[in-house]
Amino acid sequence: MIEAVGLVKTYGRHRALDGLTLTVGKGVTGLLGPNGAGKSTLVRVLATVLAPDGGELRLLGRDPGAGRLEIRRRLGYLPQELGFQRGLTAFEFVDYVAVLKEMTHRRSRHDEVRRVIEEVGLTSVSGRRVRTLSGGMRRRLGIAQALLGEPELILLDEPAAGLDPEQRLRFGELVARLGQDRTVVLSTHQTEDVAALCDRVIVLKGGRCVFTGAPAELRVLAEGQVWVSAEKAGGRSRRTGDGRYRGLGPVPMDARPADPTLEDGYLLLLTGATSETGATVEIPETPETAETPETGETTEATA
Repeated sequence: MIEAVGLVKTYGRHRALDGLTLTVGKGVTGLLGPNGAGKSTLVRVLATVLAPDGGELRLLGRDPGAGRLEIRRRLGYLPQELGFQRGLTAFEFVDYVAVLKEMTHRRSRHDEVRRVIEEVGLTSVSGRRVRTLSGGMRRRLGIAQALLGEPELILLDEPAAGLDPEQRLRFGELVARLGQDRTVVLSTHQTEDVAALCDRVIVLKGGRCVFTGAPAELRVLAEGQVWVSAEKAGGRSRRTGDGRYRGLGPVPMDARPADPTLEDGYLLLLTGATSETGATVEIPETPETAETPETGETTEATA
């Protein structure tokens, strides 16, 4: 569905995309990366809002340079900042977008508008003015317009921003359904969204793809580099919010290995300190985990 080779996009002297190459097929793919990594630029290029300055790109089997209109008919796009006509009702706003998408038959268009509004749980407020809706409701309205016409390619830039826990759960169920038979690209800062929703993850750094694979494969990059300790660790180690440490450096004597999360793998990848480099943390042996020299079996410590 998406094929990019050597993709380049520049703003003055800054290269937002620096020879980026990737392939994305059906399913839900998450885009991760720090601020300035090129995520939003990439999504805008894939949505045909921006033209690349170099490289090759094919979307839905077509070259955007020659077939942009046909591609737009088959894609749905939620930008990070969606401009609303705030005086319109929720229904009128989505209907306006449907008209822009060339849905000219009034009755069938209105049926489609009602369908996507129901998909995001906004039927009860469809007659309210956009300006009276909460931020989370407006975000869901943005998702609704991206679903018009059953698009084959769906591009969502920070779609869960402003959603409460219940709305995030419903959004996750919706994305899972969509990913069964179409291509969904979800750009986010939230590693928990990627872990919960995505079949595949792409990590961008400096406009380039530095990782592509399953979320579990990203998590594995932190194997052997996450531990729990009551003591303070030094060097390149960083304390997480739940009292764990991740990274390279001196390890306290009371350290115990901990299972890594996707966030651990992602953050260590960005710092260049993942086990992919061949460097792992040596956890000191304690009486609880020491092996007997004769048998190699684990012994239990007794009081």
